[in-house]
Amino acid sequence: MKIVFPELIENPVAREAAAHFPDIDWLTADNLDSAVEMVKSGVADSMVSGLDYSSRDVVVAFKNHLPLASNYFSSCFICEHPTDDTHLTLADGGINKQPTAEQLYTIVEDTAITHTDYFGESPRIAMLSYSTYGSGGKNPDLDKIHTVIEKIRNHHPDWTIDGEMQLDAATRPEVATKKIPDSPLRGTANILITPDLNSGNILYKSLEHFGGFTIAGPIIQGFTVPLADLSRGSTIADVKLTIDVIRMLLSRDHTRQRNEASESRACSGFRARQRCLENPRQRERNERGAP
Repeated sequence: MKIVFPELIENPVAREAAAHFPDIDWLTADNLDSAVEMVKSGVADSMVSGLDYSSRDVVVAFKNHLPLASNYFSSCFICEHPTDDTHLTLADGGINKQPTAEQLYTIVEDTAITHTDYFGESPRIAMLSYSTYGSGGKNPDLDKIHTVIEKIRNHHPDWTIDGEMQLDAATRPEVATKKIPDSPLRGTANILITPDLNSGNILYKSLEHFGGFTIAGPIIQGFTVPLADLSRGSTIADVKLTIDVIRMLLSRDHTRQRNEASESRACSGFRARQRCLENPRQRERNERGAP
């Protein structure tokens, strides 16, 4: 596994964090454009950067050089508390300022996949808001959230998603019992989706600086490979967690590609294709134009 880290030589935080992963073949580059070209050409499998660059510069480099896997890209943060097993995935606190319903759906879908790939657990998604189950009255932003919830439930019936709801109702069972006793989440969400960039960025910084969480990311989703744009304020622990997430996502991607190639070969004949079309996962790939 090869990962390019442009700041590796000059930045002591980058050097110390990378030293904990001797199994990774580390590459460096003189600038962001050169690093991204290494990913594009296949010299590197992924890229971690941002300790010495602004998020805007890193994301623009990704956008200008790398192909998208879908119509949109987004970011998420993997949040782990160092003193217990508390962990969350939060999105989108790094990319989309005012996501449309279609963008918000993609954010939810990509973040749930990232969460499942890293933590190996089923997604329990809370759509956060100032309002809980209509307590804030009518608002187009709430309508957008409800549209996304319905679409996710239709396309991913094995996922648990609910909202709109306030943060305490999403993460505190005792509060959820009072506010939304019929919620399938029951105050145990492991994925938090914020309605816009302002709320997402403030929440992730609050978890880090007030809540004591170690934060990986932002992890950039929606490109053909997983990528990471570090905060310039990232600690060694943050960078180590980010590298671990990228390493796991790359491993999952390789496994998924092998499995899908096997499924594609198994669907090569007419009768086999008919059986595969009956499989919801294969049918969804066919609808998206995938083999």
